Amino acid sequence: MDDEERERAMLDMLVVGGGYVGLAAAVAVKQAAPHLDVMVVEAAPENVWKNDTRASAIIAAASKMLSVFGVWDEILPEAEPITRMIVTDSRTSDPVRPVFLTFDGEVAEGQPFAHMVPNVTMVAALRGACERLGIEIRHGLSAADFTTGDASVTLSLSDGSTLEAKLLVACDGVRSTLRDMAGIKTVNWEYGQSGIVATVEHERPHNGCAEEHFLPSGPFAILPLKNNRSSLVWTERTADADRLVASDDLIFEEELERRFGHKLGGLKVIGGKRAFPLSLTLARAFVAPRFALAGDAAHGIHPISGQGLNLGFKDVAALAETVVEADRLGLDIGSIHTLERYQTWRRFDTFRMGVTTDVLNRLFSNDLAPIRIARDFGLGLVERMPKLKSYFIGQAAGTTTSSNPRLLAGETI
Repeated sequence: MDDEERERAMLDMLVVGGGYVGLAAAVAVKQAAPHLDVMVVEAAPENVWKNDTRASAIIAAASKMLSVFGVWDEILPEAEPITRMIVTDSRTSDPVRPVFLTFDGEVAEGQPFAHMVPNVTMVAALRGACERLGIEIRHGLSAADFTTGDASVTLSLSDGSTLEAKLLVACDGVRSTLRDMAGIKTVNWEYGQSGIVATVEHERPHNGCAEEHFLPSGPFAILPLKNNRSSLVWTERTADADRLVASDDLIFEEELERRFGHKLGGLKVIGGKRAFPLSLTLARAFVAPRFALAGDAAHGIHPISGQGLNLGFKDVAALAETVVEADRLGLDIGSIHTLERYQTWRRFDTFRMGVTTDVLNRLFSNDLAPIRIARDFGLGLVERMPKLKSYFIGQAAGTTTSSNPRLLAGETI
């Protein structure tokens, strides 16, 4: 079938956005319902994803879904398990940073609550799954407009071509063009902070330990990678973050050592450094007729909990189960009645996580003495309650949620 014929054919599901969430959504539906025609459209040029030097935390529930896709064994050799996590609350100038809270990194024997995975490894595995399933990925095309009819939605692309589908899924990021085109409003506010993302090499092994230092300017997270490396998510006020990223490596590494410490020996930044403005963005609706939001297009939250990508994977699992079960019942996969089940499933969990990360950021990103005393007391209290700690780690891993879609429990749809 040539391109012209393909454009005239009716797709079952059209995904806009070729990142982890968009690719996972396409794989989840196509694997469970091979007869459905699924396509991915991506604005970025082909192979640009290979330049991504970042890494992401993949919780246990998400790794179960990737196992169902048949890609986790491919990812695992490059994944670093988080075996332990410690939390401190201090000032940058404090000579000693007492540990207020520690978490065992396992939700079950031999099952870490999360792994750190290089983004390039994860995207390569998901793209490979798309290829095996026969999912076409079109690159270098952005959405120009779309119109919704009774039985289909028609997407106009930047090259003048059009595609028609029963369901359009927007996975095009926190500044989603399709969300705006659909007229879906958001709740949004800026934090005045930016997250600096970088990878560092260090002399001594981290032994799988992740650290979260709550500093007055925001959380500073150290996340373990393979080969004596760590991924940083370093929150600073936006002006300070821009200054640090623009500085040379020597100045940056000096500032880094003040926060990172010397326990892992000398540090060296590898692969560059970038800063991303931080905000809370929650879509007021996740669906419209023949249209659904997933991933950052539906919700952008503060990285303090490391749950942003995993929220997107939860969207994928819920949307895929909704679509596939509707198809098996002979229902219209793009009807608003079908999609409302997905919205009901995901919107409260997303709102709760957005509020939680917002409150945590506001609580810990300050240096007011009464608040510091109260939060340190709270951390110490949790440290002395093993059952509560186990509950928190299970929640973070996504393994204690009774309403989880089947994919997140490691079950096929």
